[in-house]
Amino acid sequence: MRFRKITIIQTSRPSEATVNEQLQWLGGSLGLFNPRDKDKSCFRIFITLIKSTRRGRELSSDELAALTGLSRGTVVHHLNKLMSAGIVETYRGKYVLRVGQLHELIDKLEDDLRKTVSQLRAVAADIDKRLGP
Repeated sequence: MRFRKITIIQTSRPSEATVNEQLQWLGGSLGLFNPRDKDKSCFRIFITLIKSTRRGRELSSDELAALTGLSRGTVVHHLNKLMSAGIVETYRGKYVLRVGQLHELIDKLEDDLRKTVSQLRAVAADIDKRLGP
């Protein structure tokens, strides 16, 4: 069974935002960024992966560590989080965004969410049926 953690945090979208602010809002809305992450390490990894994926280049955890100035352990921790969220995949032992464009990524996550909600609905209906009126 494949584990995927889907998190959506509903917050107000920033108006008149810069691309950087929009990226932070997008990632925050997907539950990727934690207020305890003071050095924005997950955000830095996310941005680096966006850039490399758009260039058609996969990155190893060592390359990500070098490019972001983070330890390999920190990079691997955040990569695992990004993979479990369905945002990052491995390809030939390296890491890339699941798809090349952010809007496509949101479409894929929406598909994942729909499948999960459908399964939840079916189980809830079965439980209701078993419990009776």
